Amino acid sequence: MTADRSAILETLAKQRGRLEDWSRSLDATVLTTPCTASEDPDGEDWSPKDHLAHLLRIERAFLAMAKLTIKGDPAPVKIGGSTMEEKLAQVHRDNESHVVGQRPNDLEAILADLASARADTLAFIETLTDEQLDQPMPGAPWADGTIGGVLMANAGHEHMHISWVGEGLAAAEG
Repeated sequence: MTADRSAILETLAKQRGRLEDWSRSLDATVLTTPCTASEDPDGEDWSPKDHLAHLLRIERAFLAMAKLTIKGDPAPVKIGGSTMEEKLAQVHRDNESHVVGQRPNDLEAILADLASARADTLAFIETLTDEQLDQPMPGAPWADGTIGGVLMANAGHEHMHISWVGEGLAAAEG
């Protein structure tokens, strides 16, 4: 991939606007209505607000991994476990723990944290050269595996979660 800084920034900005508009369009009771199963076998079903909390965690995690890559860390993707099955189980447990910890927060608090995390991502991107945006992130299975691709994957991740929530809410309505 040849980094296209403007495309990365534009994609992240457009999708975040969609996410905020979508979030604010949901009725307050719908925001906390369970609509999808947690991928942690011991977890509770997730609500739309839980999905937002998850997106916050991932945005911060991707940024941390990108910063470690720039610092020269040969293994910036810090996921415990020796097999793929163990790694996925750890990710699901960590996601569940984060989501549960965010449940007391209201929508505006989560959206403010999401805005702060996105601002940090955008500011970091602005510090990078095109070569750094194209730099592979060792161990990253997301997007094309480059720093720019992984950071831009936040937009697709948001879109995917909006779709899952919509499907879950529709199924719950019968």
